[in-house]
Amino acid sequence: MKIKINAYAKINLMLDIVAKRSDGYHDLFMIMQSVGLYDTVTVEKTKGKKITISCNIDDIPLDERNIAHKAADAFFKANKIKNTSIHIDIIKRIPHAAGLAGGSADGAAVIVALNKIFNTDLTDKELCNIGVKIGADVPFCICGGTLLAQGIGEVLTPVKPMRKCYLLLAKPNRGVNTGGAFKQFDEHGKVHTPDKLGMLYAIQSRDLTQISAKMENVFEQFVEVPERISIKEIMRANNALGVCMSGSGPTVFGIFTSKDDAQKAKQSIINSVNVSDAVICTPVSKGCKIIDIAE
Repeated sequence: MKIKINAYAKINLMLDIVAKRSDGYHDLFMIMQSVGLYDTVTVEKTKGKKITISCNIDDIPLDERNIAHKAADAFFKANKIKNTSIHIDIIKRIPHAAGLAGGSADGAAVIVALNKIFNTDLTDKELCNIGVKIGADVPFCICGGTLLAQGIGEVLTPVKPMRKCYLLLAKPNRGVNTGGAFKQFDEHGKVHTPDKLGMLYAIQSRDLTQISAKMENVFEQFVEVPERISIKEIMRANNALGVCMSGSGPTVFGIFTSKDDAQKAKQSIINSVNVSDAVICTPVSKGCKIIDIAE
């Protein structure tokens, strides 16, 4: 059997680090949104005993370092499956090390595909329990849509879906190490705490203007991304309702009600800022979408 899945990126409409835990992880408060930028992950059962991976991007590891490989291994161990020979093909469109959960999305897609291929019939909650072992964003990427994520990211609560709008994502030509970003928080702390209740009210009201006004990411207080200021200025000059950095960065996104405004902002950013990726998309209601099943 072969399963093909679109694995969607995410943005953080709000990200607050609440505290460092005794186990070294961090308690978080995040309003997360799936967006229409996606990788396509194909998982096929093969003969043998190996997990193999192929990818259209050269600098992506194709061994056990890849989160897709880790996801498959975790799934097989959780379900005590011994015939673990599969091939995973990844067509990447989500930028790497961008704060958009590209790797986590791929891992989520593998778990969802294997649940179908091996007829394990696990619930989303059970799939998330496997996913959180390999990455804090994987449970969200399995479920997707618009969710409040707490704990290390595994405690997911539905909130009202985001209204249709246009999201411009711009990634500076650099990456940010998430572990290093959390280390900076541990060393320096934060100077301001986002208005979490205000954001929840805005989300539940589905008010794009208020959501945009409440967007905040504490990583912006200590993660240095020099291009961020210029990108935000261009987005605001082209009528973005709000702008924010996603995850630990460096990707900056803007919310627009007009696609034309988003297009103008995109072109201006490409012309004047050193970015590796700029894409316009819309909110989506799923983290993973099965698009083809072949027996």
